[in-house]
Amino acid sequence: MRIESEDERKFYEIEASNQNWSVRQLQRQYNASLYERLALSKDKDSIMRLAQEGQIINNPEDIMKNPLTLEFLGIKPDASYSETKLENAIIDKMQQFLLELGKGFLFESRQKRFTFDEENFFVDLVFYNRLLQCYVLIDLKIDKLAHQDLGQMQMYVNIYAQQYALYLPDKQLLRSKLKEWLEEQD
Repeated sequence: MRIESEDERKFYEIEASNQNWSVRQLQRQYNASLYERLALSKDKDSIMRLAQEGQIINNPEDIMKNPLTLEFLGIKPDASYSETKLENAIIDKMQQFLLELGKGFLFESRQKRFTFDEENFFVDLVFYNRLLQCYVLIDLKIDKLAHQDLGQMQMYVNIYAQQYALYLPDKQLLRSKLKEWLEEQD
């Protein structure tokens, strides 16, 4: 690929090598303006580091790209589509979607069911980020975001956190750690 800017070219060389991008993946990231999108979210010193070292993860916010560019889904800008159609398009192009999300993402589930007060709820997509060591829940919305959407997402996060908080060490180990902690406090 011919990239005029030396800094931008270096960035794509480093990222292609670090991420093992194919030529098609490299071309897609270039056409989706990855360098510019990352650079716009950084200060001037960080832009130079971007060109010299590639994308370095310093904060959790650095993991996920913002905004996401989903042109690879093939949905026309003026087309009318449903959340289900959007979800199906993402599932069909999962490799590209993971690449667009950022570094360290793994797909876990779609339409993950939660039961709360004997009512079933479904979160659209569940990912795990191995770098952040946390789950990322995505609930797709095509309409304007409403207060109830935020409340529903907060409920999903609370329930999901509770669900995975069940995997604790055995009671004896917890008691010994608590005893150690109490002795340190005295």
